[in-house]
Amino acid sequence: MVEQKPVRKKHTNSTSQPCLYTLHIELRPNEIRPPIWRRLEVDGRISLAKLHHFIQAAFGWSDYHLHQFKIRDKIYALPDPGDELDMLDERKAYLNRLLATGDTMLYRYDLGDNWEHLVTVEEIRNDLDNDPKGGAWVLDGARSGPPEDVGGPEGYADFLEVLQEEPNSEEAAHLLEWADGDFDPERFDRRLANAAIMRILFNRWGGK
Repeated sequence: MVEQKPVRKKHTNSTSQPCLYTLHIELRPNEIRPPIWRRLEVDGRISLAKLHHFIQAAFGWSDYHLHQFKIRDKIYALPDPGDELDMLDERKAYLNRLLATGDTMLYRYDLGDNWEHLVTVEEIRNDLDNDPKGGAWVLDGARSGPPEDVGGPEGYADFLEVLQEEPNSEEAAHLLEWADGDFDPERFDRRLANAAIMRILFNRWGGK
């Protein structure tokens, strides 16, 4: 008996057909435990440029730094005429033309701290009663995103060590003040994340 390989659901070739992507996005490296992750539903017709804004909102980032996407050895970002890297324009790259069910890509934010997010397509739904119209929604998640400019994974580990082992120290007080006065690594506020996405949609940030 010949073993049959599972059939992968391909993405649509049209940016006009309504489709809804369920994305699981986990912050790397794997040493961060428990993991920091989000599950998003997004309109598959959006560009990577707009997805960038949705990921920023979902993780509580502030879009202070450069970012890029990596899909099958190709880099997508905002083009910079002075950059020697061969990058593709993320504003012209659409989710449903690039990824199918089960596919993955990397989203890198703050190329100095080098926060990597592994994005996995969990499901694609094409038969929709309501057109998502470029929107997104945070379905679930766990733990707070790290503060901006904390120094990447190693700096974040040091940050947490001070807060957990010396919570009443002068250094801990200084770090909390630097992190806007309040930081709980276990906190995930889905309503706050979705409110941030609603502001993006209301103000029409990120284009298509």
